[in-house]
Amino acid sequence: MVATAQNPVRPPREKPIILPDTLMSPSQQLIALDTIPNPTDSLAVSDSTKMMPRSDISTDITYYGEDSIVSDFTQNKVYLYNQAWFEYGTMRLEADLIVIDWKNSELYASGVTDSLGNVTGNPFFKDGPSSYEIRKEMRYNFKTQKAIIKDVVTEQQDGILRGETIKKTQDGSIYMDHGYYTTCKLTTPHWHISSNKIKSVEGGQVVSGPFNLYFNGIPTPLGLPFGIIPNTPEEKASGLIFPSYGQEQKRGLYLRDLGYYFAISDYIHARVTGDVFSNGGWGLKSQAAYKKRYRFGGSFNIDFQKFRSPETELNPVDYNTFRIQWSHNPESRGNSRFSASVNAGSTSYFNNIVNPNNFANNVTADLSSNINYSKTFTGTPFSFGASMRHSQSVQTGEVQLSLPTMSLNMNRQSPFKNVKFEPLKTLNVAYNFDLQNSVTNKVTQEFGVDPDLVDNTDAPDLVPFTPSNFGYLLQNATNGARNRIPVSSNFKLFKYFTGTASASLTELWYLKRINYFYNPEEQRVDKILEDGFNRVTFYSTSFSMNTNIYGFFNFKKGKIQTIRQHIQPSLSFNYSPDFSTSSFGYYQEVQINDEGDTRLMSRHQGFSYSGAPLGESRAMSFSIRSVLEAKILDKNDSTGENSTKKIPLLENIDLNSSYNFAADSFNLAPIRISARTSFFNRKLSVNMSSTLDPYATGAYTNTSGTETTRSINKFAWKNGQGLGTIRSASLNMNASINPNSAQNQGEVRDELTNQFMQQGGVMNEFVESEINRIATDPSQYIDWNIPWNVSFGYVLSYSNPVSGSQNITQTVSMNGDFSLSEKWKINFNTGFDAQTKKLTQTMIGIARDLHCWQMNVNWVPFGAFTSYNIDIRVKSTILQDLKVSRRRSFFDN
Repeated sequence: MVATAQNPVRPPREKPIILPDTLMSPSQQLIALDTIPNPTDSLAVSDSTKMMPRSDISTDITYYGEDSIVSDFTQNKVYLYNQAWFEYGTMRLEADLIVIDWKNSELYASGVTDSLGNVTGNPFFKDGPSSYEIRKEMRYNFKTQKAIIKDVVTEQQDGILRGETIKKTQDGSIYMDHGYYTTCKLTTPHWHISSNKIKSVEGGQVVSGPFNLYFNGIPTPLGLPFGIIPNTPEEKASGLIFPSYGQEQKRGLYLRDLGYYFAISDYIHARVTGDVFSNGGWGLKSQAAYKKRYRFGGSFNIDFQKFRSPETELNPVDYNTFRIQWSHNPESRGNSRFSASVNAGSTSYFNNIVNPNNFANNVTADLSSNINYSKTFTGTPFSFGASMRHSQSVQTGEVQLSLPTMSLNMNRQSPFKNVKFEPLKTLNVAYNFDLQNSVTNKVTQEFGVDPDLVDNTDAPDLVPFTPSNFGYLLQNATNGARNRIPVSSNFKLFKYFTGTASASLTELWYLKRINYFYNPEEQRVDKILEDGFNRVTFYSTSFSMNTNIYGFFNFKKGKIQTIRQHIQPSLSFNYSPDFSTSSFGYYQEVQINDEGDTRLMSRHQGFSYSGAPLGESRAMSFSIRSVLEAKILDKNDSTGENSTKKIPLLENIDLNSSYNFAADSFNLAPIRISARTSFFNRKLSVNMSSTLDPYATGAYTNTSGTETTRSINKFAWKNGQGLGTIRSASLNMNASINPNSAQNQGEVRDELTNQFMQQGGVMNEFVESEINRIATDPSQYIDWNIPWNVSFGYVLSYSNPVSGSQNITQTVSMNGDFSLSEKWKINFNTGFDAQTKKLTQTMIGIARDLHCWQMNVNWVPFGAFTSYNIDIRVKSTILQDLKVSRRRSFFDN
């Protein structure tokens, strides 16, 4: 039976009526089809659903009772029985017993007790976004929207509240007596906080009196005199961040990442955390993430650490160190673009600070940063760019800073594109202008120039990169400008070849140049810098042609159907004149010893764009690239149509070298060979490379009586030394093995998105950013769905310089994880250095999936970063039920 009421009026006085049997509710359709007139039928004018008193009801009321609806006119009450419901505006109440009190605008609801004492049909109440699962009874005033509820469980945003008695106010806030709060949605939650008094402000926070923390129903001594828990959507929630616990070898026991999370607005989130160490150190971190839809997004992190240990008197440790990270990514919009990727910090940071959540960070060798701005001028072929580049070696502390680097470019223009002659039709010309200022903390050698101009393998002399030294660093900065005009044309040759003719004109602008002179007293070459604008102009030309050759080898029997080979040969000729002659003035002939020996030295050595090339070049370069593939029968094909699949035999093998006809010796350059392939459905990848020196070597005795080995201008095969000498070689093997086939980032992103949508989730920027973090950074996450996963790498390096000092290095790396059970995983990362016969930095971790919690224990057993870390976090409810669970999240609170 369904009834509606709107603006009811007081009915006229009538004689008492006898109610029909409510267990047999009449059908509306049968009444409509009754053709027998019955003027004395009192039901037509005494419908109890229309006998309502006047009230302040502002919208339609709809109610229903599966078993019966009984009206008590003397009390102005209506009784709804069995699977009943009542709707008024955004409010809906369901129960097996609902009593409507029209006089007081109140509802009463409860379950029904059967003959066995079992209660069925307990009330379920929903008011707007809030829902209440009631175990006993409730009273609700649908005029004031206030309620008193006994023994109720309610979901407030991402949290669950349960209490013996709840009072609900008109604004949605609730007051709870003897209740608990949890984010675990299981019937028996893994954790909760229990308090005698709890207040929940809708859209604000949950405030409690003194509370205790319970795990699996077991009370713990953990608690506080009061608690404030965010009660807003996860992407808008601010709150405390609980620390992780652990111990480091140098800084001792610690509490890390204790702080507060700020959901400042829909566009920016931030967190401020601190670290404290038992051996006398502390740290402060600030992290922020921002996003403007359709415009840009990014993050900014800064970490400052201070440590001073007075206990280590023999080897005192005292440092202030920092690290800055900034990432800014714009959306593709308009004709200008600004992006940034900054990763910088003090050298001592990476040598001392242990990061338990990013194993790769502990073995970082180099840092680099880029900040770029570009703009295209609409309607013109010109574009402008400006950038700042930074590179830093963690091992040596050397810093290279390009600030700024600016460029003005003209796109390729084809002035003869309407001409039918192909070489002229495809002729194009471009223009590039670059301006650069470079700063380094490497000390410039003012005197004693090395006449042999050999690379110095010793550690460089460095100036500390501190604000107090900025004046010196800027004074010794190098700067310059470069103009380039490339011209090229493409055309067909002899039907099967593609030819490319090109020329390039380059002009460098500097404000200084070097003057060399021999210092007989010190017996060395010194230099002085001569101020003044000077130009360095040089050019080169080239011509190349290439083609493609395909070969097929078909087999009538066996699993292999076809082998396909693709060969790409290329031949090129390059010419540039000798710019080292005195007429150009780019090189200076300098005496280098008392015997009067001389050597040509560039007057722009070490400048931003160096100088003109030394010596004439008339070189022919050649290269051959080959790809070998096979087509085989697919055993997994279920169609029975002899389906085939393609597998790589050699993904590529390259061979290249050059021959300089203008050189007076050593005309043939070293021959470089490289190859790449994969096996077992690309689970194992192999990369190989080597360099072959075609010239012979001979032993000579220098003036000091030491025997040295040098190359001689004679091919090795003519001197009985074979085809040549392998100067360098490398072998790199990588493999990843697990029961499931690997997925790329796009597949992982799509799978997680589909899972989230199927669970009723609503996509927004916050959820999208979380899923993107999983797909792009799998090392920070654990895939609980894969029972085991092992990845390993093997690197073999061989070097054999002309001096004869051979060197062989071998390293093996391995990482992976395996499940002890459905909820327990062990992960590891280790390696072995065959040269030192020692294990490389090793990490062992244990992860436990606790549904709404996740526990991680990481241990570095030896080395400079010896430490352990214990971290227990509430998982984000957004991704709580997905197969891939997060280890750590910036957004956890």
